[in-house]
Amino acid sequence: MAIETAAANNPSSGPTNGRSSKARHDSILDIYNLMLAVFVFASPWLFAYVSRPARLDLWATSIVIAVLSFAAIIAFAEWEEWLSLLLALWLAVAPWVLGFAHTKAMHVSLAAGIVIAFLAGLDLWLEHYGESS
Repeated sequence: MAIETAAANNPSSGPTNGRSSKARHDSILDIYNLMLAVFVFASPWLFAYVSRPARLDLWATSIVIAVLSFAAIIAFAEWEEWLSLLLALWLAVAPWVLGFAHTKAMHVSLAAGIVIAFLAGLDLWLEHYGESS
């Protein structure tokens, strides 16, 4: 009982990856990323994309982002946010690299990439410069 009380009063004890459990309230950003990944995954059906590379890229990238977001919700690790940021930047440039620029898929890929990159960057910024109390 005394050990549990001491651990509860000491925010630096326990495996929190540099964050106290109170400071992990920003996992809502990972939930937003997860919801965006689900939207990107469903977008080929919602908007009837014709481009096969666009469909495959959006499905594959959104699955990886969803898995990373879910993993970050369960147990935060900084590398998950960095990988989400890189995948989001890939979503933003993929239309030009894979040749589906000037299509409906480009608009969804670009918009989702920018928003996911912003959320991942914000999560990283909060990790390093957010409230420490």
